[in-house]
Order: sequence, then structure tokens, then C-alpha cells
Amino acid sequence: MKSAAFTHHSPKTLQEALVLLGQCENAKVLAGGQSLMPMMNYRLVGVDHLIDINGIDELNSITQGTGFIEFGSMVRQYTIAQSDLIRERLPLMNEAIHYVGHMQTRNRGTLGGSLCHFDPSAEMALVAYSYDAQLVVRNARGSRILSMSDFGRNFMTTALESDDLLVAVRMTLWPKDHGYSFVEFARRHGDFAIVSVATLMTLGPQGLIDRVSIHLGGVGATPQKLPNVEQELLGQKPSHDLFVKVAGVLSSLDALSDKLYPSWYRARLAQSLVVRSLALAHERCSTSDLVKHH
Repeated sequence: MKSAAFTHHSPKTLQEALVLLGQCENAKVLAGGQSLMPMMNYRLVGVDHLIDINGIDELNSITQGTGFIEFGSMVRQYTIAQSDLIRERLPLMNEAIHYVGHMQTRNRGTLGGSLCHFDPSAEMALVAYSYDAQLVVRNARGSRILSMSDFGRNFMTTALESDDLLVAVRMTLWPKDHGYSFVEFARRHGDFAIVSVATLMTLGPQGLIDRVSIHLGGVGATPQKLPNVEQELLGQKPSHDLFVKVAGVLSSLDALSDKLYPSWYRARLAQSLVVRSLALAHERCSTSDLVKHH
């Protein structure tokens, strides 16, 4: 099956793309197309206008600001995977990007496209939540900034209006040498994650946990933060027993359920993966952080 007929637009500037979005009804933006094109071919999505932003060079950059790293929305997943800056300052993102599809799809897939598609199992959405991402959104009338927590509304649904374009993503930096871990369980490498966990952690002077962030993917319509678990960990001495204890509350997690994976199965996976993710994040907390706190 092939897609229904549509008009293809290829703007060369951001302003041109914004004007088209404001004028064209039933329009979709084409970035990497790794999700949109199959959905159009199966006629799960029908559009009258396809606005192809691959020719807009200004959306394809990575820059470091004060306390954040900014990505143009058209930065390819392959570029993220090869970036030394990302490997050094956003190691969670570097680890997660290798779970995204396969090399062939990462060559075309974009950061902005993944976030706007907003699949509940998407690795980049989970990373964006973990790093408290700020999203720069523009239309022909102006621009605004959305926090990642306000961006995702529901299953594959975001706060973007029909004439909005995501132009940049700002990931907030954690201290150098913080602990991190991205783990997921899928039937095969490259498949959609059944459950994924992203963890960030820093230790204080006595080796106690002084900051921690834990998010789950695949268990709800949007990535889930675990504030109660985080609160229980603060000020505690990291240990396997502690991680098992705090993850115990996830046994009653009200997770997504479908014909392949019932809620109880996802809850059990989440519990196991949180323990694994916390242990790995703790292992990666640099002892140099402890010295710097004295």
C-alpha cells in the first residue's frame, strides 16, 4: 500500500517553513520520516501537504550554552551518537541513542522528529525528560519555550499547534562525572522498548545520594517520573538492598496493558530494571565528585 496523494513542499529557510505551516491545512512536517512515512504508506496518517524541512540548514546544529546544550531539531541521531561533546556532557543521551532503531534508521532519524512523534517507548523522549529539556517552538506569529513536562500531553500527542514547528531542544547539564544509566528491555535489539529506565545520580561528601532522577518509558502514555522513589533515595548510602527496597513500590505500578504484555508484566520489568539502572548509575558516579564537595 502507498500513501494517498499529497502536495510536497521543500522550504529552504525557517521563515518559509513557518509561512507554509500557517497557510496549509492538514499539513505534516517531514523531518527524518522514519515513523511518518511508514504510517502514511499504511494510510494510518493522511495529509494534504507535506512540508519537508530537510533543506533548512539552520536547524542542524549542536551548540553548548551556559548550563545546557542546544540541538537544532533536525540534528540526526547518527550525529548525536558520534559527538564527543554529547559523550562527555550528556552521557545518558549517548548511551540511549544506541538503542534507537538501527544504524540505518539513525542515519535519517532526527531528535526533533522523535520528540514530536512522542511514542511512549521512545528513548529520546525519556532522555529529554531526564535532562529537564526546554523546547523552542516557533510559528509565524512568534516563539515560545515549553518544558518537556508540558510538551507531552498524551499518547503520541504533544502541545504543538497545527502551525507550530519545534526548532530547538535545550538539554540541561548535570555536573561533570555524574552517574547515569539507560537500560531497556525489548524482544530484539532495535525493537520498541517494552520498558525502559533512565537514571541520573550524584553523590555528596560522605558518598550519600544528594541528587537523583529516575524516569520510566513504555509504562504509560507519557514517560513517568518517580518522585517518591527519588525522595526515598536522597541522603541514603547506595546499596543493592536499598535499590531493591525503593523499587518494591513498582510491583503495584498501574502500567500499560496490551494483548502481548499485560500490566503486571510491565510492572515487574520496571521493578527489575530500576534496580539495575540505579546500581549502574551509582557505579558510574565518579569519586572525583566526592573530592570536589570537600
